[in-house]
Amino acid sequence: MRRLAERLVNVPTCLRRTVLAWPLFASLLLAQDPAKPSLQGTRPNILFVLSDDHAAHAISAYGSKLNRTPNIDRLAADGVLFRNNFCGNALCGPSRATILTGLHSHANGFMRNGNLFDGAQRTFPQLLQQAGYTTAIFGKWHLESEPQGFDTWAVLPGQGHYYNPDFETATGRVRKDGHVTDLTTSMAIEWLEHGRDADKPFVLMCQHKAPHREWMPAPQDLALYRDTTLPEPETLFDDYRDRIGAAAATEMQIDRDLYLHSDLMVEPTEAERTRARGKDTWWDPMMTRLSDAQRTTFLAAFAAENAAFRRDPPKDQALVRWKLQRYLKNYLRCVAGVDRSVGQLLDWLDAHPVVKANTIVIYSSDQGFFLGDHGYYDKRWMYEESLRMPLLLSWPGHVNGPREVTQLTQNIDFAPTFLDLAGAPVPESMHGKSLVPLLQGEQPADWRTAIYYHYYESKATHQVPAHFGVRTSRHKLIRYYEPEVDGVELFDLEKDPNELHSVADNPDYGELRLQLERQLQALRTQYDDTTGDLASGAFPRTAGITRILPIDGGYRVFANATAGFALQSPPSDTVTAVTVTLRPLAGRQQQNGYVVLDGATELGAGEDGGTARIRAGIAFGRRRLQLLGAEGMRELAGAAIEWDGSSPVTIAITVSETKERIAVVAQGVRIEAALPSPWRGLAAWGYGASNAETEFTAAILR
Repeated sequence: MRRLAERLVNVPTCLRRTVLAWPLFASLLLAQDPAKPSLQGTRPNILFVLSDDHAAHAISAYGSKLNRTPNIDRLAADGVLFRNNFCGNALCGPSRATILTGLHSHANGFMRNGNLFDGAQRTFPQLLQQAGYTTAIFGKWHLESEPQGFDTWAVLPGQGHYYNPDFETATGRVRKDGHVTDLTTSMAIEWLEHGRDADKPFVLMCQHKAPHREWMPAPQDLALYRDTTLPEPETLFDDYRDRIGAAAATEMQIDRDLYLHSDLMVEPTEAERTRARGKDTWWDPMMTRLSDAQRTTFLAAFAAENAAFRRDPPKDQALVRWKLQRYLKNYLRCVAGVDRSVGQLLDWLDAHPVVKANTIVIYSSDQGFFLGDHGYYDKRWMYEESLRMPLLLSWPGHVNGPREVTQLTQNIDFAPTFLDLAGAPVPESMHGKSLVPLLQGEQPADWRTAIYYHYYESKATHQVPAHFGVRTSRHKLIRYYEPEVDGVELFDLEKDPNELHSVADNPDYGELRLQLERQLQALRTQYDDTTGDLASGAFPRTAGITRILPIDGGYRVFANATAGFALQSPPSDTVTAVTVTLRPLAGRQQQNGYVVLDGATELGAGEDGGTARIRAGIAFGRRRLQLLGAEGMRELAGAAIEWDGSSPVTIAITVSETKERIAVVAQGVRIEAALPSPWRGLAAWGYGASNAETEFTAAILR
């Protein structure tokens, strides 16, 4: 019956009305069972809309004080709003990988942006394909590998562009003219109209780039909020007291880290172009991407405000407020485009009632976002604005609404839910739980009482330290585990909803802290997460290191970043030789291992920011002995070695300060290079790798 109903979508209107007028057919097709049978196995079409960086507090259904989202609100008006939905790792790629797999980041292997998603692992689109669904994805992918489990796909390479973007498809890369939000929506609707197999239920993932940085609204949204002063968050001028020191040192602050040109759309002068730094060097490539007509419209939208800014530049807190307004308005203009997209998709369903009757619509975002809260933009932290994900769901006639679900839910739950609805087996290995009981209004006695979070990207981007934590309905404990930022924060969300005062060291919360620490460890055990264990401080300086596991006679070091390292002080600054045996472990993107040596400089031991750093080791996959410099991991010297690619290999490093040379020998091959200048003895040494897990023996230093 469902297949016949879907075929009617393409039947001429007059004939379809005739058929639908048939009382018996209509009653079978559209009547609702008053007993409300279980939703399990009902095999609905799944229309999943995912935006990027859309904070729940920028959705009016969640009580936004900033903007209205009338179309997203339509889902709440006749469906379910999840009040306490959270991500497990507040980054774009990791959240998407979790949504696909139902697994936390450490288990699906995509722990930070830049990892490579293993598409061969089980994902809900693949499993639904096997269950008879037709599947498609359009828009942002951001998982580096090619999409698998989709009959049709067109995805942005990397972050993609807002204007005239490229899309990767199964047949190659194509460029489309227009704004990325509109283009993604039109591809999704075109597939609904003509691309899907109407004999099968479908999964359609419409995944938007917006409102991700750099915030470039569509032409029709450029005038929004022009004469409006948006309300400021209470914590815009947060002083970061009563929290870890890294909260003040992070590089995502409105006042000092937003770029005037590429972020805030102030066109640079020629003089500013010559001294542009960082992302401000992107201005000209950004503008070149636009057609002449698009560029004229875009620049004209900001011309008067930018001229006023140039005439009388604001200072101090007035400048912070100016930056906030410009940032927020462009962010919300991008949100308006996403909201319009949701409206277009819902309107399409309204125009195709037979399809609509069997289609569940879900809206979410990959994580939250700071909208000036704590003086921040971006995400990453386990603080509420970043941790919280919007989740709204509508299926009139099947899911009663409007109502709210207040239980603690996470993005690990999405995949099990979709499989459960389709009647497909949910793999026991998935970390999440099906939301179907909650959709049916049930109150499961065994529902989770806490959620688990783990952020890995470390100080590589925005200077946010790696951390994991637990959140209950009232409390949150965050453990920062890197040696240089070792600490704990504990928040009472009922008394301190803005998370301004950690009570981790308050004796009144001593017993609660112990309970939460035990609960956190129980969740780490439940999900089998050993990442974040760094050998109990054996290496006081780390960066990009996810796990250090002591093994017999050495360490197994997992670097989930380019140029990750774990360093300790040498027994003396006269050490001139290091011998280490290393062995690759399978299963990581690149296979390599290095001994990392930091030289003392005039700034002091190890305080040079890595400019006097050198790496000596092996690129296993290439079977190549290497000496790498600090600047961009540039190869200073290298040579091929004879080696089977898997057995342990010993490297011997010798430093000659008199000759200002460093040499390394392995498998009878010797290479050498000049020492970084200046070099005043060995300040620190340790192990390192790039996106690899490597075993090292204890080093012999002399």
